[in-house]
Order: sequence, then structure tokens, then C-alpha cells
Amino acid sequence: MKRFWLQNAIVGLCAGICTALLLSAPSRPALALLFYSVAALPILIAAIGWNHWAGLLAAIVTVVGIAPGADPSSTLGILFGVTLPAWWLGYLTLLARTDTATGELEWYPPGRLLLWCAVLGALAMATSLFDLVSGDATFLKTLREIMLKGLRIQFQIPDGQLLIIPGIDNPDRFVDVLVIMMAPGGAMLSTLIEILDLWLAARILRISGRLKRPWPDLVAMRLPSATPLALAVALAGSFISGVPGFVAALFAGSLLFAYAVIGFAVMHDITRHLNGRAVMLIGMYATVIVLIWPVLLMGLLGLIDTALDLRARVAAARGPPTPLA
Repeated sequence: MKRFWLQNAIVGLCAGICTALLLSAPSRPALALLFYSVAALPILIAAIGWNHWAGLLAAIVTVVGIAPGADPSSTLGILFGVTLPAWWLGYLTLLARTDTATGELEWYPPGRLLLWCAVLGALAMATSLFDLVSGDATFLKTLREIMLKGLRIQFQIPDGQLLIIPGIDNPDRFVDVLVIMMAPGGAMLSTLIEILDLWLAARILRISGRLKRPWPDLVAMRLPSATPLALAVALAGSFISGVPGFVAALFAGSLLFAYAVIGFAVMHDITRHLNGRAVMLIGMYATVIVLIWPVLLMGLLGLIDTALDLRARVAAARGPPTPLA
């Protein structure tokens, strides 16, 4: 028992130091975004590969390590946007119960992990904007000012001069649209980071032989049955003005992205026996990465599969596999 706690303490301490270094390392904006995106990885590896206590210690060490050099709002953002979500996902990944009929372990379903990635992605985006919230009247105004400042830097337009964006007839309206899209777009990106970090941590542990649960059939995963209702409520709430509508838009974007992941799973499943499957899937991912907006079509496909069970229909149409001679 003493060896167990000592091992978890060492792993948690090392993982926490790694995460703190990733979050505090000075770098260019592109590298800073990359470091932030993978900052949760050491905590996830500690929590899934060893024990959730190691992950929790790593989360605490990270916050303690960065707190002296960060303002309180940034520290809270990292606590609730990076460290605690990573620990919680690691805890859920190892959650299991024994099936009374077969005696086998039933592991926490990957579809529920996907839903948690969406919820935590929305919360992470919300906490990253925590220090901007000063009331409904100024919240969106502050975001608009940040967006304007970023555009002026990008197009090298000094303060006080008229904002001119090439190809845009009405820059003010364009900025308003960007502010509106900031919530769902940012939540989608945050959810993607949560998913990729969890997947990458599990792959690393699987290769190293430390993954304690069997690798799930990700193509067959499904979101909980109540998720469509949650998405509908979030979409309806996004039309509310001010901070409540902004927060609802965060959850709408993250849940829609979760359904896009289900849409990708559908495509992987229904193309199993097609010739040129690899080329088709590569083209699909390339289109989504380049154009971005097709992710909405994948989300629609995931919703259609939820309603009509496309994967089961295609499997039934294929019939049973041909037995080997």
C-alpha cells in the first residue's frame, strides 16, 4: 500500500510539473496555443495509466506551480478549464462496474465520455472568458473590442483609423457576426481539444501497455438518449440576449460538435466494405479541415443517425458476413 501511494505521488508530481511548464512556457502565439492544447495530456496519462489520485495530485501541483506568476482569473481558468476536466475525464475513463450476469467488467461508455468532453469543452471556453464578464451590458461589448483589436493588429490598422477589411463591404457588421460566432466556434475548438487529448493519452498508454481498460469500438459509440433534448434547449437558449444566451451558445456549439463526431463514426461504419474507403475518408477529413463549415453537415448526420439508426439499417442491408470456406 505504501508503494502504491508513493508511486502515485511521484507520477502525479511529475505530471503536474510537466503541465505547469506547458502552460507557463513563453513562446510565440502559435506555439502557445499548441502548448495549451496538450497541457492536459500529462494529467490524463497519470490519471488513466496509474490512478485518478495521481491525476488529482497532478492537477493540484499544476495550479500551485502557476499561481505565483498568474493573476487570479487566469489561475481559475486553468483550474476549471484544464486541470480539473483532465482529472475528471481520467476518473471516468477508469470507471467500471461488474455485470452480475456475466461477471465481466462494464466500462464507462465512450459515448458518455464524448458527452463529457462536450460539456467540459463548453465550460473551458466559459472559464477562459471569466475575467471579461462584468455584466450583461458590457460582456459582448468587451468581446467586440477584443475582436476589433485583433483585426487591427492582423491588418496593421492603427487605432483611430477607419477599419477596412479587404473583401468586406460592412466591417462593423462583419465584427458583429464574428462575436456571435465566437461562442459556438470557440466551444467546438475547446471540445475538439478535450477529445484529442483524451484519445492521445489513451493511445500512448495502450502502446506502452498501461491502458487498463480494453480499447472500445469507437465506430459504434452513441451519445446518451437525452442529448438531443439538451441540444434543443441550448439552441433555444442561444437566442436570449446577453450572457445567458452566450453561455447557451457555448453548449449548443459543443454538443453539435459531439454529434459531428458521431457523424464521423457513422461514415467510418457505413464505408467498412466499400472499395476506396481510405481515399473517401481522407477526402472527408481534408474537406472539413480546409472549409470548416462541413462539420455542421457531420453534426446533422450524427443527429439523423440518432433518430433513424443509420448504422443498424446499413448493417441489416449488408446481411450477415459470408462464412469462410
